[in-house]
Amino acid sequence: MGFQGVFFDFDYTLGDATDAIVAGFRYGFGQMGLPEPEREAVRHTVGMTLEDGYTALTGDQRPEQRALFRKLYTEKAAPLQVEVTRLFPGAAELLAALKGAGIPAGVVSTKRTDTLTAVLEARGVRQYLVSLTGGDKVDRPKPDPQGLLAALKELGLKPEEVLYCGDTLIDAETAHRAGTRFCAILNGTTTRQDFEASGLPLDHVAENLGDLKAWLGL
Repeated sequence: MGFQGVFFDFDYTLGDATDAIVAGFRYGFGQMGLPEPEREAVRHTVGMTLEDGYTALTGDQRPEQRALFRKLYTEKAAPLQVEVTRLFPGAAELLAALKGAGIPAGVVSTKRTDTLTAVLEARGVRQYLVSLTGGDKVDRPKPDPQGLLAALKELGLKPEEVLYCGDTLIDAETAHRAGTRFCAILNGTTTRQDFEASGLPLDHVAENLGDLKAWLGL
């Protein structure tokens, strides 16, 4: 298929943790005396850091309040992640096919590495991934390419040999700045039109993970 490695974002790319994320936001906002956020508004923050999601919904840029929100969110959402997160249809099959083809696959996400590990292990697909890079492993979150480039370096891969797959313009920008190829996955809130209008390089826009698997020839 021409790629020496395929890397993925997690939320709304491989998996759906909406229930845990919304519960975390609502708990954090409630503890801070803020109005309960709408589910759809929270969904549109997925892909941002928690702090940026908080600011996007409240307009509050105070560092101490952003940090407090992360703490409160984590108290509620972390225990729920493994319980409620589901993989999208075709995720396990795609990852197994990459493993079978000898193509290294990894995840680069803003989600914590320990959470990613627990979720992927619970869903039986951790074995297919050679690399997990969570937001706790970087100083500069996506769209800064620090995490993606570090993962590639660790595996001895050149950016131009790798496909990065994600559901947001943040992911597309990350791939562009890292120098990798990019596939948009329409499992989240970003539309085909959003991706095409962004001007960011796109190798493919996949309706779902089955579409991506077929496009890769697996």
